[in-house]
Amino acid sequence: MADVELREEVRQRYERAAIVPCCGQGEREGVFGSSLYGEQERAAMAEDAVLSSLGCGNPTAVVELRPGETVLDLGSGGGLDVLLSARRVGPSGFAYGLDMTDEMLELARANAAKAGATNVAFLKGTIEEVPLGDATVDVVISNCVINLSTDKDAVLREMYRVLRPGGRVGVSDVVADDDLSPAQRAERGSFVDCIAGALSRSEYLNGLVAAGFSQAEVHVTHEVAPGMHAAIVRAVKPSG
Repeated sequence: MADVELREEVRQRYERAAIVPCCGQGEREGVFGSSLYGEQERAAMAEDAVLSSLGCGNPTAVVELRPGETVLDLGSGGGLDVLLSARRVGPSGFAYGLDMTDEMLELARANAAKAGATNVAFLKGTIEEVPLGDATVDVVISNCVINLSTDKDAVLREMYRVLRPGGRVGVSDVVADDDLSPAQRAERGSFVDCIAGALSRSEYLNGLVAAGFSQAEVHVTHEVAPGMHAAIVRAVKPSG
């Protein structure tokens, strides 16, 4: 399938999830969706923000956020991770959400209004071409979205570009065992369900290093399909 067709399939899948948010549509308990957040986090957010969570982890829990920092969430969906980040960076900080789906952006903005969040903004665009300037954010997060890109090298380069020197990456994503071929990954699940498009652990690490990152690490957390795992991905943009 051509890249443009895959992107449209992804867009339509998340458009449907925004229109009818329900329990992380297609969620398997403990594998994908809102169950991966703590009770206090879920209770503090609007119900639609929680129900529309489709991720494979909780990226706000895997990277330290400090008051006054600027955060960017790639593929922000209903806005749950943006709103959680905004609370952690406080009124002197700011959280951006980036999504390509109008319906998800509308839902996220409504959820931000319900939460009374004033230090957030939701931008339309793709994660391969982030509509922010160079060195504008301190932290990049993402929740099971990078695997959906058809040009992951471009995503990693954009993450590096928008980060300030010393900036950090804290991503939840799906990764494959190194011995699984792309064809074997596709046998375990579809592209839009975050399986077929996943990088292997080594591919992820090599991609981060090629983009310029240091201290790159990938830690698996739980299995989502045979040989496929939800993982925490961290890296740092060198200061010098």
